[in-house]
Amino acid sequence: MKRIVGYSDRISAAPGDTVRFMVSSEAETPYRADIVRLVSGDLHPDGAGFKEEAIGTAVDGDYPGRRQVAHAGSFVHVPADARFDLSSFTLQAFVWPTTPDKGRQVVLGRWSEAAQAGYALVIEDGAAGLLLGAGQGAVRCLSTGRALLPRRWYFLAASYDRDAKTVRVHQQPLAPHPGLDDDGELETTADAPAAPAEAPFTVAAACVETGDGRLASRLQFNGKIARPRVAKGALDLAATRLLASARPAESLSERVVAAWDFSREMAGARIVDVGPHGLHGRALHLPARAMTGPGWTGEEQCWRHAPEQYDAIHFHEDDLYDAGWQADFALTIPDSLRSGVYAARLTTEGGDDRVPFFVRPPRGTTTADLALLIPTASYMAYANEHGGFDMVVEQLSGVVPALKPEDLYINEHRELGLSFYDTHADGSGVCYSSRLRPILNMRPGYTIAWVCPGGSAPWQFNADLHIVDWLEAKGHRYDVITDEDLHAEGLGLLEPYRAVMTGTHPEYYSTAMWDGLHGYLAAGGRLIYMGGNGFYWRIAYNGALPGVIELRRAEDGIRDWEAEPGEYYHSFTGEYGGLWRRLGRPPQILVGVGMSGQGFDVCGHFRRRPGALDPRLAFVFAGVEDDVIGDFGVVGGGAAGLELDRFDTRLGSPPNAVILASSENLTNLYYPGPEEVNSVVPDLGADDGDYVRGDMVFMDTPNDGAVFAMSSISWAGSLSHNGYDNNVSRVTDNVVRRFLDPAPFA
Repeated sequence: MKRIVGYSDRISAAPGDTVRFMVSSEAETPYRADIVRLVSGDLHPDGAGFKEEAIGTAVDGDYPGRRQVAHAGSFVHVPADARFDLSSFTLQAFVWPTTPDKGRQVVLGRWSEAAQAGYALVIEDGAAGLLLGAGQGAVRCLSTGRALLPRRWYFLAASYDRDAKTVRVHQQPLAPHPGLDDDGELETTADAPAAPAEAPFTVAAACVETGDGRLASRLQFNGKIARPRVAKGALDLAATRLLASARPAESLSERVVAAWDFSREMAGARIVDVGPHGLHGRALHLPARAMTGPGWTGEEQCWRHAPEQYDAIHFHEDDLYDAGWQADFALTIPDSLRSGVYAARLTTEGGDDRVPFFVRPPRGTTTADLALLIPTASYMAYANEHGGFDMVVEQLSGVVPALKPEDLYINEHRELGLSFYDTHADGSGVCYSSRLRPILNMRPGYTIAWVCPGGSAPWQFNADLHIVDWLEAKGHRYDVITDEDLHAEGLGLLEPYRAVMTGTHPEYYSTAMWDGLHGYLAAGGRLIYMGGNGFYWRIAYNGALPGVIELRRAEDGIRDWEAEPGEYYHSFTGEYGGLWRRLGRPPQILVGVGMSGQGFDVCGHFRRRPGALDPRLAFVFAGVEDDVIGDFGVVGGGAAGLELDRFDTRLGSPPNAVILASSENLTNLYYPGPEEVNSVVPDLGADDGDYVRGDMVFMDTPNDGAVFAMSSISWAGSLSHNGYDNNVSRVTDNVVRRFLDPAPFA
């Protein structure tokens, strides 16, 4: 088990920038920190080995260890205000619970769990209830006793009249069905008054202060909430219905304390109160916004066109945006530090960790003609993926998972957040992923537990170190830039470079990233696509909240979950989510090839096609006599595998592109994605035809630009074979050198 973990506040930095590092030591013993340049994380017996270089910086030294924890769980926090000091009140909201039987859950209220005082509309024993407390021994929770059904809309209201000591709780399904006993009313008396609590007002949880300035959730609600309301006095049922409107009726203006409208400012964390007092709040840990509410009719699919129908927020007990740890040390990037891949190396008794970050060249300059574009958005998409535990991966990959210390740690510490490949505790999909937390599968040396025999396949970051190692071994000068840089700067980031090289799996792309890369190619740029299944999903960055991306898994694609109907548009940008292929921008338009299929047992090789004889492209196979390319490698035993891209003119592959080689020797555990199949039919495996294949492709682009696509995630795992003296390495070197040569291809 890992004993120390950390993360940084920046993933990309230029000289002069400062990167802060947050560290937690389980043993709470001192640890050593230094900065290393990472070259290779290959622990395979036949691989390049683990290579890092200590560089010596001002932060090198010993630090006192301390245990820091993340507090997951999303809720709305409204600062304490005297107007919530209510002795008689009404609380109400529309709710769509997903785990109604999972213990006491606060819908909204002012409740102090520590003091056991205050008031809250809750779900208690699966039913709507009112929680009243005046301290230990003076707590009552009164409920309808009628169980709420999961994933159905209800209108809930609870009131307390202090003078009459009357409690009323109302629970009404919006779509009642005969024979379902899920509506109910309670009217009773209660002696215990609701004492004002020294607590803020909250929606979807109670909250506590952790002692270090942070807030943590308690009594977490899972599911959607819409139109939470607070009123003075005990309203009758007719008045609560007036209060439930998007804009509470004018006749209630004197009674309204707060009326939050979740359809406002959906891109951010601010929660707008449309009531008379402006008691605005803040959503913590990014609950899912732009969610269909109780008034959604199905006639409109985009929240921008009918925001009033998207006035719900989906809260989860395991949402996490920022772990919120205190910084232990900070590095200001020295002017002399070359662009590259780096890490803060943390070493303590019984364990270590490496927190990666990327150093780009000084802003406004370059130090090489070649840029290595690191797919940090894809790293975030896979961050702390729990597939080895939560999925029956043996059926997918044909191998038994081989769990690593990192896997065990993230399974034990689920509060460190989830990936786009996970589902929340309530079964809903994870649509936000943040880098402001330890990401244990973004480490040198990490191999994915359920891919290839013995879980031997590096994935994402560690796989991309194969490219870094090869560039170093071959003496190629290069700058490192990241997806986050590309999203922020677009074409301007790329245009100074003669050639750009991708990582092994640049799967997740924002619109700004796609436009930047497309503009670079249109202007004569040259792209070496070193991976497979690239440019597949559209994502969105948040303009105000750093370090987070959003994904809506819409109508098609290889999905571990799918968005609910009507929830296909990103809350951050209002853009339609899903596959770029479904948005009229298939990868074939950008790089000549697009996702063909995937398999995770073993990998195959490439065989030359007639296009390899094109005299214009003689440079590709210069010095290579072999017909078979890449029948070796540390990733599944071959250069063609895991996920592969195919040339297809129907999807936009240009007719001037040339197929130089195609994959062979894939097993029947390689299948096409759902977007490739219109009906469920037999014989879809790679061995049943050539539909699932990888195509090595060259294509000219305007203004003497070009793209070379390797079309396989496992390609880079073959580069170091035989001391880098092999046909995969030779082909790659030939392409890089020719793409850096300014001579025109024509």
